[in-house]
Amino acid sequence: MNKSKFFALAFVGLFAMTSFMACGNDDEPEIRYVEKKDTLVAAENNWSRYQALVTADVKDKKKHDKVILLVAFGCTWEQGFNAFDATIEAYKKDARFKDDYDVFLSYSSAICINRAAAGENGVTRNYYAPPFWLNAFADKDVMYSEIVVQSLQVIPGEEYTRVINYIKDFANNANGDLDDDYLAGVTLRLGVPLLQSKEEDVPAVAKELNELFKTQAADGVVAFMGHGNPDEYDTYKANIRYTELEKALQTYSKSYFVGTVDMMENFKTNVYARMQAAGFASGKVYCAPLMSIDGDHGHNDMAGDDDDNWEEGVGFTPNDEGEVEDTSWKMYFQHLGYTCDNSTMIEKGLLELPSIRNIWMNHTEAAINGEPLDYYHSKNPE
Repeated sequence: MNKSKFFALAFVGLFAMTSFMACGNDDEPEIRYVEKKDTLVAAENNWSRYQALVTADVKDKKKHDKVILLVAFGCTWEQGFNAFDATIEAYKKDARFKDDYDVFLSYSSAICINRAAAGENGVTRNYYAPPFWLNAFADKDVMYSEIVVQSLQVIPGEEYTRVINYIKDFANNANGDLDDDYLAGVTLRLGVPLLQSKEEDVPAVAKELNELFKTQAADGVVAFMGHGNPDEYDTYKANIRYTELEKALQTYSKSYFVGTVDMMENFKTNVYARMQAAGFASGKVYCAPLMSIDGDHGHNDMAGDDDDNWEEGVGFTPNDEGEVEDTSWKMYFQHLGYTCDNSTMIEKGLLELPSIRNIWMNHTEAAINGEPLDYYHSKNPE
């Protein structure tokens, strides 16, 4: 099965307004119907049902001949939903895009899609994977002349690779159900992640972060919490961007540190060791998520009250990788004698910081002004 189709078939939930009716008997396959805006669409499986909904949404909202698809990993928190909504609106209002491009947003994580649809954190929202949107853009009643896919990933790692593969599958008509003549003529563009380039993006992000957090850096340590890829998923060695960013930030202040929840040798325990080596043995520790949104990791791994690893008189028990599990960054640094509590938690994702969000938007502009993606060799193997 096509990889993108596999992830899409994992979805649960639809728009809140959607109702299902099932009918069938022992001799015939079950046929389900989905109702949306007085339209009944017959569908034999979830894939075609979701595709019908997304295509209907695109047809309803299409105003221009070109489109931007923002691709985020995903989130299940209302704060994240609001950050994504604000990002879509920022693109729609920006002078570089507003007169020529429609804007939509997609999740690449099936887990986030499922949990957001189930209302894991009290608010239900429905998102769909990139293949549904790309297929809708190619529908015979839509057929955008230009498709720009903008990655909202922070580093060019494993999740960004998935975004690239979605585009390749679309361009190569992986399921064989798109118009080949259309695919031969449509212009495809790709906007890169926030920290794509060591030479340009890392210094640019460091500069903006310092402008935003220099007051806190003068008052104590500022510890940014990124995600990172576990070693077995760090195929493209994108984790190095966190190390490079910390180095760039420390040209402004030695108070800046960048750790992760998943990068080997860059857990909060490693951040603590670097803080100690730099002479930060006490004082305030401000924590901020170095992620596109302040979602589950920000609310729980960073600012949560989880404290299960701490034992009075014993301390922490690191795992085999050297990380202290089941204890948030807030509680970890608090137990180590620092002032680290709710007042030092800076709970805003990067998309909620307009100056950082603008760097992603600059990547979109660069993609539009650059060369289109060329899939000649993948379409025509030699």
